[in-house]
Amino acid sequence: MEQFLQIPSIESKNRISNIQQLLINQCIDAALVSDNANKFYLSGRVFNGYVFIPAQGDAIFFVRRPVELSGDNIVYINKPENIADTLLQKGIDFPLSLGMELDLMPYAMVQRICKIFPNANISNLSSIMRQVRSVKSEYEIELLKLSGKKHAATYSQIPNLYRPNMTDLEFQVEIERTSRLEGCLGQFRISGDSMEIYMGNLICGENADAPSPYDFAMGGAGMHPSLPVGCNGTTITPGMAIMVDLNGNYTGYTTDMSRVFSVGTLDGLSTKAHECSRRICRELSLMGTPGVEAKALYNRAIEIVNEEGLADLFMGHRQKASFIGHGVGIEINESPVIAPRSRDILAVGNVIALEPKFVIPGIGAVGIENTYVVTEQGMVSITLAPEEIISLD
Repeated sequence: MEQFLQIPSIESKNRISNIQQLLINQCIDAALVSDNANKFYLSGRVFNGYVFIPAQGDAIFFVRRPVELSGDNIVYINKPENIADTLLQKGIDFPLSLGMELDLMPYAMVQRICKIFPNANISNLSSIMRQVRSVKSEYEIELLKLSGKKHAATYSQIPNLYRPNMTDLEFQVEIERTSRLEGCLGQFRISGDSMEIYMGNLICGENADAPSPYDFAMGGAGMHPSLPVGCNGTTITPGMAIMVDLNGNYTGYTTDMSRVFSVGTLDGLSTKAHECSRRICRELSLMGTPGVEAKALYNRAIEIVNEEGLADLFMGHRQKASFIGHGVGIEINESPVIAPRSRDILAVGNVIALEPKFVIPGIGAVGIENTYVVTEQGMVSITLAPEEIISLD
């Protein structure tokens, strides 16, 4: 039998306790968790089933698959209706208010759960889960630091992978291969339907200015209309900026990092914009202490861009992104969000990817992206790869 929990027991208990406190604060009797990312957060594994979390008492892990797992508070079920049977057997009162991930759960399943608990008032659990997961424990931060270390090790090999006359696709495939051999799990886990992506983006030249359906600073046309993002088969030529923004998921927790490469020398505008990005990251990392409003970081970045006279190119040219940073962890789009209307307040343990980028028409995208941990002294980068534009010559 395989042990069910794949994280330390104290980690699981602390995470459940944090959720329970928010349930009590919002007068919710219990939560029913079904999303894979949230189940991974609570147990350290993805499984087919649910986690039932009462506002007080022990959580119950209801498992359909895989079979032959052992551990406390695991109950095997064949269908969701068995959840009610188990609660009756254990003498647990049916909740009169039940939280579910309404942002993520299919409507048909919501209706099915409502029939199981017909007297329960249904609340949206999604914001509670985002809030709890936005503050990482020391255990989680160590996993993120390990991902950051492996991420940087992959990027250090990029110059050796380039061959003259490569297309962007050929170059990206070589980097992806190296990344997988370094231990990358390959999955960019994303919450909701806000975007789709494979292992990340490599974008160069005019393709960086191609509008995307997604809220990216630069999307790229992609190789096919079914996945309209990223490289498009452009042949890499001298004078192009090559931005690499590839997967950092080596531990189940992903770092996010972008670096710029070139064949030959980029023009003065490109180098100026790139150095502006580095300046923004430096200033915001010092500014980003606990209690600071996320939108204040965004506003300071805009001030810097205006000082440098680069506003027309910032976070896109033909189409602009609405943010300059986002939380990362199990998923690539967590809280807090660094955006002009964000209501998020920074806290110790937030992990944030800052990506102040610029699109230079005809040249490509420049700027950096780092993943930072919020501490009492500011934001500390855990993606320690060289930040300057690196020549592939």
